Amino acid sequence: MRQERTVQSNIFDLFAEHEIGRELKAMSQWLDEHRDLLGLVAQDLRRHGVKETGREGLPAEAVLRCALLKQHRQLSYEELAFHLEDSASFRAFARLPWGCSPKKSVLHKTISAIRAETFEAINRVLLTSARQDKVERGKVVRIDSTVTSALMHEPSDSSLLWDCVRVMVRLLQQAASLGSAIPWHDHCRAAKKRSRAIQFTRGRPKRVQHYRALLRITCTTLSYLEQAAAQLPLAAGPAVELWQAQVRHYKPLIERIIAQTERRVPAGGAGPAGDKLVSLFEPHADIIVKGSRDVEYGHKINLTTGTSGLILDLVVEAGNPADSERLLPMLERHIGIWGEPPRQAAADGGYASRENLSGAKAWGVRDVAFHKKCGLKIEDMVKSRWVYRKLRNFRAGIEAGISCLKRAYGLGRCTWRGLDHFKTYVWSSVVAYNLALFARLRPN
Repeated sequence: MRQERTVQSNIFDLFAEHEIGRELKAMSQWLDEHRDLLGLVAQDLRRHGVKETGREGLPAEAVLRCALLKQHRQLSYEELAFHLEDSASFRAFARLPWGCSPKKSVLHKTISAIRAETFEAINRVLLTSARQDKVERGKVVRIDSTVTSALMHEPSDSSLLWDCVRVMVRLLQQAASLGSAIPWHDHCRAAKKRSRAIQFTRGRPKRVQHYRALLRITCTTLSYLEQAAAQLPLAAGPAVELWQAQVRHYKPLIERIIAQTERRVPAGGAGPAGDKLVSLFEPHADIIVKGSRDVEYGHKINLTTGTSGLILDLVVEAGNPADSERLLPMLERHIGIWGEPPRQAAADGGYASRENLSGAKAWGVRDVAFHKKCGLKIEDMVKSRWVYRKLRNFRAGIEAGISCLKRAYGLGRCTWRGLDHFKTYVWSSVVAYNLALFARLRPN
């Protein structure tokens, strides 16, 4: 039976007098004041179909605190397990039961069970506290977007086909150990050789020859996998069921990669960026191009911050929508959270359009300043040029917040796999950032 919190506190839980220790103590005090949040975490940790009996796991309180500690200090699970055993301040913050030193596998299993919606709810409660303590009123906001990269290498058609062959050979080896008797050949070396040849070959005609050979190898290996899947029955046991589930996951992705490579390379065509699969292991990743900058692979994120620097709202976008399409939805979300429109709003030039200006004014936003005017008059956006300069300078401050999130809280690159875990990782970084910032700004 998993407990929500560590009932018996430890008299030896002491925080260091160092700056980091004092910050962790202030963060811990806020978490102590909002123990009702532990119920949300406990619900995520209760797995469907598992009895609530047997050995006690980590309390929900300890799991939440370990998750925040991991993002706040940007630790791997192995480093987190070491510091929880080694550091008195970290143990005091994590509220671990006496004598408990969780291993990295336990930390990974429990922390990854927390959903993105839970972290978003925690952030809403944190903003309510900031409003009550008059740290953030939500009256003046700034909106900008950034990109968080997925855990993947830079894609190319040849590297994706090479990934397909590697995964299929691994599945075929597992099938052989489970009882499959189909004859098959390991084409890994040949696929790797063709992939490297494509990388270092000049001239399209020569590369197309290597691509055709690599496509033949991939299709042949896929036929081996289909034969093995047809031979192994589902009733053979849980190990076969797990193997069949992996085949059902990877097979349509591999077929998509083969189809888009055949369309692009031998045929010389090119489809829409939104239809391209850029990773076999992170199929949710989008192709993001912001202006004339480098291409990134991950997800676009729209942020709203206030005068305090706290992240008031965040949306992980699907695809690569234009900034001008996202201003009004972000303002609508802000009104839903705070119950009223902001008095003033500032945004980057990409959000500028007459429709966005009219819509924001209709919702009750008095002053709307875009970093680039884009044909709009200052008098139409704000009441004076002085206000426009103030809001334009205020907007620039969001760049510092995004930079801090990327450098110190891991928002630059998500290290968790899958779309759901991607969103959880992003929200956990935001909550850790907001909690640390609120602890500094909160009046004593």
